[in-house]
Amino acid sequence: METQELHRGRLVDHIQLVVKDLGATRRFYGAVLDVLGVPIGGEADDYFWVDELFVSSAGSAAAQGKLTGRHHLAFQAADRATVDAFHAAAIKHGGADNGAPGERPYHPGYYAAFVLDPDGNNIEAVYHGEAKRSAPSVTITF
Repeated sequence: METQELHRGRLVDHIQLVVKDLGATRRFYGAVLDVLGVPIGGEADDYFWVDELFVSSAGSAAAQGKLTGRHHLAFQAADRATVDAFHAAAIKHGGADNGAPGERPYHPGYYAAFVLDPDGNNIEAVYHGEAKRSAPSVTITF
């Protein structure tokens, strides 16, 4: 078995979305995550994963035959231009606008864009302004 490495370190360890059209969803997330500089971690016939996000078809063993409901996921962006590019890529690859890029009232400097993925999940890219991480991710090697 080859060595694999995972990085953890935020509040959410992982999330799974179970979708009706895995191909359309894979194209959508592949495009928007590419803009954010996050590669697809792996994939098989009935799922793919990236970082802490696992996406599968209803036919996968983990899904138990049921689609997940509507979720809101927010991805961190490196800067405002990345938020803009995320929104454009999402629209181009099957997403629907749910809030054009711009400042939001949540806190000073909160710049975000919102789209609906092919299953209606509310997907956001957000730039909080200049920041420095207080700790690196937790590294798990197996």
